[in-house]
Amino acid sequence: MKNTFKLIRWLAVICLIICCGTAGFMLIEHYNFLNALYMTIITVTTIGYTEVHPLSDDGKIFNIILIILSFSTFTYALAKLTQLFASGELQKYFKTRQLMQAINKLNNHVIICGFGRNGQQAAHTLKAHKQNFVVIENSLHNINTWLAEDANLNYVHADATEDEALIKAGIERAKALIITLPADADNVFIVLSARSLNEHLQIISRASSPGSMIKLKKAGANSIIMPDKIGGKHMATLVSKPDVVEFIDFLSGEEGESINIEAIAYEMMPEDLRNKTLKEIMDWKKTGVNCIGVKNTDGKFLINPPKDTLITQGMKVIVLGTQQQIINMKLNVDQA
Repeated sequence: MKNTFKLIRWLAVICLIICCGTAGFMLIEHYNFLNALYMTIITVTTIGYTEVHPLSDDGKIFNIILIILSFSTFTYALAKLTQLFASGELQKYFKTRQLMQAINKLNNHVIICGFGRNGQQAAHTLKAHKQNFVVIENSLHNINTWLAEDANLNYVHADATEDEALIKAGIERAKALIITLPADADNVFIVLSARSLNEHLQIISRASSPGSMIKLKKAGANSIIMPDKIGGKHMATLVSKPDVVEFIDFLSGEEGESINIEAIAYEMMPEDLRNKTLKEIMDWKKTGVNCIGVKNTDGKFLINPPKDTLITQGMKVIVLGTQQQIINMKLNVDQA
């Protein structure tokens, strides 16, 4: 932002000098615009070509004043602009502008706050499942680590605890927020800010201590993850149920890119499918997906539910299928 102001400032100085000189020659010498502009340029740049017309005494006085007042200022401003170009600052400015334009086009995307190990792992998974995401990170080192392998990263280089950073990342249009900062206090602060900016946002936050989980819940987080706890449980489960864990990893990891699990809410279903049995819903415009569970109105899951289960308001059907099968089912639902 500072370099943007510098660029605008020095461009404004150059334009002001040229405008004043042009206007002066037009008023005093009655030159047309092109001739007045020409005289101004050859004067402030000290090129010294032949005058358009011999100057009057008033014109000579004006020209002397223009040279004295503009020469050093014009040269200094031009040098500063050259410095901005040579240092790559303008390239950074246009890169940031391009990023903001790309982010402003996103809808229903995911925002990742913090781009350390956990944030980058979340980004890898979202990328594997073709989910649009924006990263907010204060460390250029973490951003450049990713950019070295993949230049197509939408990011905001800023402090994620600031509302302005969340707004730049499109918090009002996002569908989910993943917070991976190491400090629980920062995570609580971000949850509070994000919830006030988008009340429908799904917020998943990291927590380092069990005591922070209650605070994060009260602040508005939908889910709280403790990486250390999950990592230990995951390793222990690999001992007792290795094949099951490997299968789940396959579904959720990059290897399972073609496999999707989706939740279809009652409200998303066509009206003629509401308050119908699970069999009727799954038989409608068959796409090959399988129902693996139902979430009832109390938030509890029924695994492998019977076909005569009635799907009513507030319930969700959890389906498993290939990426194309899921897309076909969603299209059927959206077009109904």
